[in-house]
Amino acid sequence: MGKVYLTGAGPGDTELLTVKAHRVITEADVIIYDRLANPELLDMAKNGCEFVYVGKEDGRHTLPQDEINEVIYQNALKHDVVVRLKGGDPFVFGRGGEEGAYLQERDVKFEIIPGITSAVSVPAYAGIPVTHRGVAVSFRVVTGHESPNKEVSQIPWENFKTDDTIVFLMGLHNLGKIASKLMEIGKPREYPCAVISRGTTEDQTVVVSTLENIVEEAKGIPTPALIIVGRVVELREQLNWFK
Repeated sequence: MGKVYLTGAGPGDTELLTVKAHRVITEADVIIYDRLANPELLDMAKNGCEFVYVGKEDGRHTLPQDEINEVIYQNALKHDVVVRLKGGDPFVFGRGGEEGAYLQERDVKFEIIPGITSAVSVPAYAGIPVTHRGVAVSFRVVTGHESPNKEVSQIPWENFKTDDTIVFLMGLHNLGKIASKLMEIGKPREYPCAVISRGTTEDQTVVVSTLENIVEEAKGIPTPALIIVGRVVELREQLNWFK
């Protein structure tokens, strides 16, 4: 039985891959990868490495999560080095915990290789720090896409009244709902926010606006994208360095 490496692929820029992640990719017998992992990373694999795509997209999942867990397990029975390559970080909305628990229950050795999360790196490439002295002393990372099967939302909207920076991942399709909920709890209509599409890559696009206007101004922007809300967005005027 082999070992599984639950590996973070980072936010998109291949040079943001960690040294450890690069090593296991070059050693892998099989790489099971998702939609958000930059496909250029697969070019680093050795000759003969197998590739299994299990990407998820809104309404078009290749496989449900329980079947992905089984795919990883079955490959661990056949190969010595199995890399499960996930965009961003496996433990930040990456379901790496579920996959690790599935393997642990079947006595499969596994290792977590953290990745650079898009929650921090994508705003950085847009020239937006998630904290800044005198502006924001903390930040929150929130899912922008809760399971439709939940009867009650777990997002604590009432806790978002402060000036903490809020980063919503996977929330582009719910952008209107997110902006409306934040204004409902009392954030001003002119409160700054931004949508960053395909961050850290040459295709990066940034739309800076306000809660009142962000839906209209970000219309048509492609996924993957994150939403950042807070006064720190205004710092982009000084710190925009990437493009």
